[in-house]
Amino acid sequence: MPELPEVETIVRQLAPVVEGRRIEQIEIGDERWSRPLAPAELEDALRGRRVQRLGRRGKYLLWHLEGDVHLAQHLRMTGSVLADPEPEPSHARVRMELGPRRRGDRGVSLVICDPRRFGTGELLLGSEALEAFLRERLGLEPFDEGFTPEHLRAALRGRRAPIKAVLLDQRRIAGVGNIYADEALFRAGVHPLRPAGSLNAEQTARLREGIVESLQAGIDARGASIDDFRHIDGVRGSFQDRFLVHLRAGEPCPRCGEQIVKIVAAGRGTYVCESCQPRPRRRPLRRPAARPGGRPPRRRAAR
Repeated sequence: MPELPEVETIVRQLAPVVEGRRIEQIEIGDERWSRPLAPAELEDALRGRRVQRLGRRGKYLLWHLEGDVHLAQHLRMTGSVLADPEPEPSHARVRMELGPRRRGDRGVSLVICDPRRFGTGELLLGSEALEAFLRERLGLEPFDEGFTPEHLRAALRGRRAPIKAVLLDQRRIAGVGNIYADEALFRAGVHPLRPAGSLNAEQTARLREGIVESLQAGIDARGASIDDFRHIDGVRGSFQDRFLVHLRAGEPCPRCGEQIVKIVAAGRGTYVCESCQPRPRRRPLRRPAARPGGRPPRRRAAR
């Protein structure tokens, strides 16, 4: 958390508030947020610049500022951006004051909160630097026209890792995290532990559709608020009320009625209906071929 739908929700709410305004003041209260730059260096680079556009790529919130200067903000696990919050929120790491767009208008105060302090803001000078930064870290977006079943199958081909692990790899698919991977795999009828390269063309097509549908459902619900994610006005998202399997261990499957179980896949708590999403079969161990006469092969003595 937050994943693609949560960051997209923030962009849609925050862009009309900040675009066209100038950053008059910024205070970074945690040096880890601005690394590798010192807080004062990043503050100096951003102060006085007008916000031309707010965007998103994968889970990154992108601030495009005048002078071809860009800030790639990652909220990580517990980050949120609040506009004109009252009262003063706890766990504030960054404060911004943005000026009025025109005479008679009022400014806006932003606070970036992050209880676990994993979020970051990285300065990128020039569009080429921004694109290189994103290219090194992100694969294709699920809403991109090029994200076809054929593209997904090529990305999975030859991969022995569990499909859940591959879905969480941002270098292959941008924006999918733990929640939406569980929801997409359920929609596709694919077990999270299934080796990624073993999916056939039909299963891959269903998975591609499940990914897009799950992400779009999250956007339509304006994100999921399990712990810390909030809209810019502090309101919670509602997708957590529409989960099909995620966090629903012990409850009946909405499709078949069997009990949803929690397992571990890719090191993450994972929710699955093992009736609708059958576990992959274990391949039997290969035994050495017998020698003529039915005797087992001789083992060489260690030297």
